[in-house]
Amino acid sequence: MTVLSSQRKNVQLSDHQLYRLNQLLVFVSQYNGFYQQKFQDIQLPIRSAEQLSILPLTTKQDLVDDQKNHGPFGKNHSYPTVDYVRYHQTSGTSGKPLKVLDTKESWEWWEECWLEVFRSSGVTKEDHVFLAFSFGPFIGFWGAFEAAKKKGSLVITGGSQSTKERLTCMIENEATVLLCTPSYALHLAEVAEELGIDLTQTGIRKIITAGEPGGSVPSIRTQIETLWGATLYDHVGMTEMGAYGYSCSEQNGIHVNESQFIAEVINSETLEPVAVGEKGELVLTNLGRYGYPLIRYRTGDIVVHSNEVCACGNPYSFFPGGVIGRADNMVVIRGINIYPSSIESIVREFPEIKEFRVVYYSQAEMDQVKVQIEAKSEITPILATRLRERIGLRIDVENVEADTLPRFTMKAKRVLDERDQA
Repeated sequence: MTVLSSQRKNVQLSDHQLYRLNQLLVFVSQYNGFYQQKFQDIQLPIRSAEQLSILPLTTKQDLVDDQKNHGPFGKNHSYPTVDYVRYHQTSGTSGKPLKVLDTKESWEWWEECWLEVFRSSGVTKEDHVFLAFSFGPFIGFWGAFEAAKKKGSLVITGGSQSTKERLTCMIENEATVLLCTPSYALHLAEVAEELGIDLTQTGIRKIITAGEPGGSVPSIRTQIETLWGATLYDHVGMTEMGAYGYSCSEQNGIHVNESQFIAEVINSETLEPVAVGEKGELVLTNLGRYGYPLIRYRTGDIVVHSNEVCACGNPYSFFPGGVIGRADNMVVIRGINIYPSSIESIVREFPEIKEFRVVYYSQAEMDQVKVQIEAKSEITPILATRLRERIGLRIDVENVEADTLPRFTMKAKRVLDERDQA
């Protein structure tokens, strides 16, 4: 791709986004009570990407308060309830779950976003797609289920099955693509080892992960790919926002689907854009979900702002390393900013560690952090040294008995905060 053609595409994309954004803004100013109030002093149309900043940011708390004050679904649903066909709710890992409804049109938009994920990972009509997912009200892989059907792939659901049953089902039915969280891909491999199953000899050749950071972390990706003998692709999305990003053949970060989303990266404290190469909070606007629009939404996802073009040739915005953490998960220990995902990326360099947990606690009125691991004791000093060298902080490593730490089928909760109990 030449620089000129890349620039031309960026201009076309920017014009496309601006046109669709103004269409959305006109719509919400007439039909969406939440944004009518939020944008009442804004003069439309928005004439350039630089003017986007005149629109106020939307936060998770804004949406929670909206549903609390205008229950049960809040005023951000643009249509009467009778026009909606799907109900979802957020996982609630960072607060009260949000209720999110989709119209038929908005749900079809979800499918199109997931089709882009499948296209980037090379999933075809010939694939047998296995979804290791509970199929509850959490959005999870519901959109993937619909998109795989639309693509014509054979869809195999493992909703109510145990881990052992899921392994048997995907093997007997010759599944070629597995969709699950990174944590569950590792847990499936752990159970397979106990059952004497060599996953590299199964039909699984592609794994698409979502739900938590990990799929774009080299150490985690390498461990999963080695255990399964498959290629891992990452995906990022949110119940309230949509399926906004995916990895590609280069496997070194996340592309934002800019045909359907506008992406910004800001400093979480100053709310100003960060410089190229700096970490910041991802802010997104969905352009096709009129039933539940979100405009300049603070996702809480931390990414590295980059202007590089991925070697795969995709001109969309690219975040190297994918989502590297959550703004609400960061803690400061003795002056060092710590994300649990940074610790996990180091722990996963040791395939001997079956499971782990990060524990925050207080000692002598100072915040401390330690890592509990299920592994042989000789790993302990090696991991402790590597954590100190990489994180820049002494982190104690504690061995625990095998099979004593919790396992997870969906979003993992590997952080235990005991500081309030001290």
